[in-house]
Order: sequence, then C-alpha cells, then structure tokens
Amino acid sequence: MQPKMTAEAVTAFLTSVFPLAAGFVQIESVGPMVARLRKPVGAQNLRPGGTVSGPTMFTLADTAFYVATLAMIGPEALTVTTSVTINFLSKPPGDADLVAEARILKLGRVLSVGEVTIFSDGRDDGPVAHAAVTYAIPPKR
Repeated sequence: MQPKMTAEAVTAFLTSVFPLAAGFVQIESVGPMVARLRKPVGAQNLRPGGTVSGPTMFTLADTAFYVATLAMIGPEALTVTTSVTINFLSKPPGDADLVAEARILKLGRVLSVGEVTIFSDGRDDGPVAHAAVTYAIPPKR
C-alpha cells in the first residue's frame, strides 16, 4: 500500500493544524508504512548534564508515528495517541540532531500499531531510544 500523502503534504497539513509546533521537526521522508524525521537539538532540549531530555525524545517518537500514520491514511487531524511505551537506551549528546525512524507494523481500520527507533545523528553506537506506539484512527464520516 502506497502513502496517501508526501512528506511535503504532511508538513503543510501539520503546519495548518498545529501552527505553534511548526519547525519542531523536519520530515525527511515518508514511504509505505514508514517515516523518517529529524529533530534539531538546541539548548531548550537539554537536561542538566548536557544530554537530550526524555520529553524531547518522547515527543519526537510520538510525532514520528503520527506522521507515518497520516502519510498512510491521509489528513485526519483527530488521529490520536492511545498508547506509547518508550525505552531510553543511552544518553544522546546535546550537540547532535536526533533522527527518528517510524515503522507501522499493523494498519487497521481503527488502529495503527508500530514502533519508532531514535538515533543520535553521526553516532554508530546504536539507538538512543525505542518506542512502541498505538494510534486510534477516527471513523469515516
């Protein structure tokens, strides 16, 4: 199944429905059941000790899966998170972007279920976080 929206279309849609969040992430690509996002890291994303905060990584994981789901189903603003379990695997440095790779494992009529793996750009020592995510898809009107 091919995506119904391009990365550019999802970006435009998100900017229209969440104008205050514009620029939080960059959607690098979407494809069949996948999305890749980049989060530029700045001082506002750091916790004491200079590592990226958990809330920043959680929000990135949630946003990445939202983007993957929207790309597949089309512009449905009321698609909502129903469950997220996130594991923080290592401390990402505060001087590198985060890259999230979302993958839908099962796309049904009412639920989208999958995972998001987050990496620290430029590091080869594996992911910094992994999330299991479920989204509810609103019924067709």
